Amino acid sequence: MNRMEIRTRSGVYLAELDDSEFNDALWLTLPRESTVNVWGSEIYCELPSEMDAEGGDTVLDEGDVAYWPEGQALCLFFGPTPLSDEDGRPVAIAPVKRIGRLLGDFSGLAAVGDRTRVTFHRAF
Repeated sequence: MNRMEIRTRSGVYLAELDDSEFNDALWLTLPRESTVNVWGSEIYCELPSEMDAEGGDTVLDEGDVAYWPEGQALCLFFGPTPLSDEDGRPVAIAPVKRIGRLLGDFSGLAAVGDRTRVTFHRAF
């Protein structure tokens, strides 16, 4: 499995990507820099790709890394979103494909502000 390092102004976070051709291709394009959007406890940023949207999920778990085909964006779920129920599980606004998991303590992602720069790097 490939690992990705996410560098923000609030810290550095590690994600492990599932084994797939999409993730291998994503990993090979790193490093990348993007401006993030924050929606509740979800960070998402543009990452153009042709991933198929069929079979995606809207209810996720804290720590899920996903791809939103409709918005062509990488999504990091670290807590409840505005659509979450009482259980607090993150709910995406549209179907997303899980592509990996955040590792370790990722609570600092809550300090990442909307429209800030984030970089994604290969981690070994």
